[in-house]
Amino acid sequence: MKIGFIGLGSLGTPIALNLQQSGHQLYVYNRTAAKTVALTEKGAIAVESIAALARECNLVFSIVSDDAALKAIADGAAGWVAHAAAGSIHVSMSTVLPATAAAMEALHQPKGLHYLAAPVFGRPDAAAAKKLNFVISGQQNIREQVQPLLKDAGGAGVFDFGDAITAANTVKLCGNFLIASALEAIGESIALAKKSGLDPAALWNMLSQTLFNTPVYQNYSKIILSGQFEPAAFTAQLGLKDMKLVLDQAASVNQPMPLGALLKNNLETLVQNGKGQSDWSAVSLGGQQQ
Repeated sequence: MKIGFIGLGSLGTPIALNLQQSGHQLYVYNRTAAKTVALTEKGAIAVESIAALARECNLVFSIVSDDAALKAIADGAAGWVAHAAAGSIHVSMSTVLPATAAAMEALHQPKGLHYLAAPVFGRPDAAAAKKLNFVISGQQNIREQVQPLLKDAGGAGVFDFGDAITAANTVKLCGNFLIASALEAIGESIALAKKSGLDPAALWNMLSQTLFNTPVYQNYSKIILSGQFEPAAFTAQLGLKDMKLVLDQAASVNQPMPLGALLKNNLETLVQNGKGQSDWSAVSLGGQQQ
């Protein structure tokens, strides 16, 4: 199957490689053309524009950094919607506002195009190991058609949240809020252990095997204990973007989120201090420095 892929960043590249290894012919586009080399060396075809991608493929995956980038690749004279054939499918794996997903669906539908929200949970190492989790929402027959491809893309789990296009991105924001909350809590527990004369590594050796025996706590406690926040798998700059999305969504439904505001402030401090490219687990430094 000929599949288009837009966005070859640290997560997009291993996802695209998974699709390629599953036997699909990939056509790839990235604003920085050099990032296509890892795929073209293995048989993918790089194209010079999104319009060219639309001419070659009736199904395209995209994973871009923010709402503005998603709108830019889809809308306008050079965007995918203007050039895709009727019946084509756009699967967006990006973390964006639910309202942006709704706007994307409204943009695609009048042209006879299909938009599926499919944000992804997992870091690049999880993508390489094919241990990602996708959450999807949108038109039922499109969900059913795309689910096997998401498994090819590295999805150990594909969770269906129904017809409402906004649902999957709401799940993604809730999930990222919970991860960021865990990072802050890990950092504060380490600070408390240190100042109380306790070995924090021993603390987390126990906790990560018992009460918090999950990948988020196991993996991030190791990073935070070591203080090795670079190279980043997911940057503080992107984490800040996500916490702003969480608070924007909360405001839109009149839901107070005081912990979300704290996380945003700590991430803003990191970015303002020149640590925007550090791993977002460095948000935990907010707790350690108090």
